[in-house]
Amino acid sequence: MPVPPCCMAINRIRPTVTAPLPKSKSWKSILTRIVLKSILYFLVGSVIWVTVLKFVPVWFTPFMIVRKVEAISEGRSSKIYSDWTPIENMSKEAPLSVVASEDQLFPEHWGFDFKAMGNAFQHNLKGKKIRGASTISQQVAKNVFLWQGRSYVRKALEVYFTLLIEVIWGKQRILEVYLNVAETGNMTFGYEAAAQRFFNKSSAELTRVEAARIAAVLPSPLRFSVKNPSNYTLRRTQQIARQMRMLGQDYTAKL
Repeated sequence: MPVPPCCMAINRIRPTVTAPLPKSKSWKSILTRIVLKSILYFLVGSVIWVTVLKFVPVWFTPFMIVRKVEAISEGRSSKIYSDWTPIENMSKEAPLSVVASEDQLFPEHWGFDFKAMGNAFQHNLKGKKIRGASTISQQVAKNVFLWQGRSYVRKALEVYFTLLIEVIWGKQRILEVYLNVAETGNMTFGYEAAAQRFFNKSSAELTRVEAARIAAVLPSPLRFSVKNPSNYTLRRTQQIARQMRMLGQDYTAKL
């Protein structure tokens, strides 16, 4: 029996199944993805950055830029005195002086001196003059990779970069960078520049007392002077020289 035309038309008409529209992503998921990617890029980038600086001289630091901008804004000479010098080309008294004055446990710790931090915390709780407890590694991390100032974010990054350079660089490289980037006077950074400006000699020729005097001003190089030392600086120099003699030059040889 033939199928009526109307039935044939009905058979040809089939319901169209429409695919469900994709749900639009919420702003929270988008934000989470952006944050996670940013963290990943930062971690990978920072590891690459630190690895490169293990082999490349640190010609300038954010802190040097800050000092230069300050000098320009105040109408002073903005010339930066800095001369990168490998640690093996310096007097052995230079690394010994900074370890003796700044961080005697430097060869032993992993970037943090928790005992010194505890003592500083107790001291500061008494309302006395604020005392810091930063190791040489922490100072390098702060000067080379971060900005100046106090905040929880900056402190967290300081901890991160301190651990990173301890693992990737090692003690000798950290000490070498510190000896080249530490502020040693007005617009002056590093032992080589300080030796040339204040003693008219290279850092390879520094005596124990001269190296100790540079180390004596490190806590506040704009307040104290290597070239025109105050009584405090001279006393501090003698103390550091005694510590250097007690430690001995072999102390830094094991780094």
